[in-house]
Amino acid sequence: MQEQVATLEKRTDPGQAVDPVCGMSVTLGKGKPSLKYKGETYHFCNPKCHDKFDADPYFYLSGNNEKKKKLDAEKSASGALFTCPMDPEIIQEGPGTCPICGMALEPMSGVSDEPNHELIDFTRRLWVSVVAAIPLLVLTMGPMVGVPVRDWIGEGVAIYLEAILATPVVLWAALPFFQRGWTSLVTRHFNMWTLIMIGVGTAYLYSMIAAFLPFLFPDALKGASGHMPVYFEAAVVIVALVFVGQVLELNARERTGDAIRALLDLAPKTARRLTADGDEYDAPLDNILAGDRLRVRPGEAVPVDGVVLEGGSSVDESLVTGEPVPVQKQPGDKVTGGTLNKTGSMVMEAQLVGADTMLSKIVDMVAAAQRSRAPIQGLADRVASYFVPTVVAVAVLAFFAWLVFGPSPAFVHGIIAAVSVLIIACPCALGLATPMSIMTATGRGAQAGVLVKTAESLEHLAEVDVIVVDKTGTLTEGRPVVTDILAGDGVAENNMLALAAAIEKGSEHPLAEAILDVTRERALDIPEMSCFEAVTGKGVTALVGDSRVFFGNASFATGAGAELDQFQDRAEELAGLGKTVMYLVREDAGRAVVQGVIAVADPVKHNARAAIDALHADGVKIVMATGDAPRTAEAVAAALGIDDVRAGVLPEGKQKLVEELKAAGHRVAMAGDGVNDAPALAAADVGLAMGTGADVAVESAGLTLLKGDLEGILRARTLARATVKNIRQNLFFAFAYNSVGVPIAAGVLYPLLGVLLSPMLAAAAMSLSSVSVITNALRLRTLKL
Repeated sequence: MQEQVATLEKRTDPGQAVDPVCGMSVTLGKGKPSLKYKGETYHFCNPKCHDKFDADPYFYLSGNNEKKKKLDAEKSASGALFTCPMDPEIIQEGPGTCPICGMALEPMSGVSDEPNHELIDFTRRLWVSVVAAIPLLVLTMGPMVGVPVRDWIGEGVAIYLEAILATPVVLWAALPFFQRGWTSLVTRHFNMWTLIMIGVGTAYLYSMIAAFLPFLFPDALKGASGHMPVYFEAAVVIVALVFVGQVLELNARERTGDAIRALLDLAPKTARRLTADGDEYDAPLDNILAGDRLRVRPGEAVPVDGVVLEGGSSVDESLVTGEPVPVQKQPGDKVTGGTLNKTGSMVMEAQLVGADTMLSKIVDMVAAAQRSRAPIQGLADRVASYFVPTVVAVAVLAFFAWLVFGPSPAFVHGIIAAVSVLIIACPCALGLATPMSIMTATGRGAQAGVLVKTAESLEHLAEVDVIVVDKTGTLTEGRPVVTDILAGDGVAENNMLALAAAIEKGSEHPLAEAILDVTRERALDIPEMSCFEAVTGKGVTALVGDSRVFFGNASFATGAGAELDQFQDRAEELAGLGKTVMYLVREDAGRAVVQGVIAVADPVKHNARAAIDALHADGVKIVMATGDAPRTAEAVAAALGIDDVRAGVLPEGKQKLVEELKAAGHRVAMAGDGVNDAPALAAADVGLAMGTGADVAVESAGLTLLKGDLEGILRARTLARATVKNIRQNLFFAFAYNSVGVPIAAGVLYPLLGVLLSPMLAAAAMSLSSVSVITNALRLRTLKL
């Protein structure tokens, strides 16, 4: 690779070199940075290229840099995409605001490396508003608390000073509000910014006319000082309070990405690369490509998805399975990026990197779920579509009602009532009610191994009353083990196992793996075999030494000429428990003799019964649908207390079962992990894919449970119920707040208590309503699953 760079340098003019990082020509002797590596001196156009090369020389000298550029260009040439959490059809490159609802757009990845520019901008505008609001409040409220500022400087000067303080706030600080409000009018998507624009604009415009064109108003409306009352402080304080609410909301929405950031932090920032030259060093993770050889030392996180080449270790795979017990890894075993290497050192080959790793796919799934909309959001949308025009109508009616029936000065009272109605009724709380709960819940679910693909599936799971489950891999471990060994008279148990393992070495059947596992555990010597033959549906046979050995079911054993009377009763008892019984027969000198019986079963998961009992207590019926034989299925169902069993079911049969249950009026969830479960997962109201299963099952489901057992279903159900409850609470807060606030702002309490709500108090109440919804949604972060 050094020759490659040397060749590049020869192609340049004398006195010049090629930057190995960016490919630009570098004029020597001009003070540009350089670096000596393996006897060669390399020159760089700027310090950034120097630092990149210093961190990973092999990456740039091997041509991997150009390879990565091509791969990146093939995947996408576009920038980061942003979307609206309330209107997901809005997608654009880079940050901005939604033209429909006016909310800030969020990164589709769930997090962004860029700073939150809107939060920075709104914080700056907030401080300007606060700085102007404080002296305005002193000017207007001072006389009420014994500080007659207006008497000291004169009413006219005070009014002009208010106008000077208010103008930069309304015309500069509040400019984003007016831009969004104008967009809402142009697009006819009326929202909270419509009301804020009208309310603040009305208060400011009226005050400017009253301050500088007072002759337009009759003298009866003027105060004792001869000046019209103005409400500059109301406009400014409204703007300041809206900014307070917006900054709090933006900060809270930033926190909903904490779960995604925590997932991303599981991947290390560097990986220890091994080169063909024998070098070993820590390279930036972004520079790792498929095919690279990496060393993973004890205590380090596995950097990317790949396969173990050398060494061995125990790896904590709780990220993937939720299971805290470390898993032993040997050469040939797959490892997942983000999982934790516990004890040994191993060398791995990178296979999936960047966005292709399982960790990246988990992050994408969580981000997509946070952007999705629950059906209950439709209620809020329908209300919001009529809400803004109704509020404007109420504000107009309130103004004219005060103008006709109100006490003097009726015109001023009418302006106050109309502005207060417009401000207090901002539907931001209504719009935030569902998205905030969904965003927080999906992040909490990801931390507990429950990945939500769509908000709709989360809402449906809360209403489910029947769960159809597959047996293998869901209720059972999915890996057969030897449970019983019955040796014949005069036959040693270990000898019998070694003989069975000898002929099972040639079989790929899962039951063969169970036999071989036992012999490995006991460190038995396995004799050589020859003339292997598998008889479909019966068993296997081979020559071991001079003897013909048969290993299979009862009919296979009797077909070989063996007598089974000695084991008949016990074998039937084991079969009744759902175990697979296999006879070992040895033929010597033309006589077949049973050496013993081995029973194999797929063990039930240790936590399955407790999870089923909990689901029963929650009013859920459990139906098991499996392709296994009825006897095996019924034995598992009896052990777990399952309500209904459907055995010998083909993939289309599982789908048909789901459709039958739905037709009977049930809300059905389907849990499975295999390719054969995919049709039923797609047909169910909500599909629950066990994350340890096939990709097609995961794609067909609405939720993925990284730990593939019923406890995961229980956690998902708990999350779903809590989320829907939280959404309903938020909607109640929003509806109740507006139902009470609008009439008070319009002045219904004035005839009874002489109280007319100030626009400033209306703005404070509006901001507090949003904060209450956000705070309630964030409670889901502490939900126990």
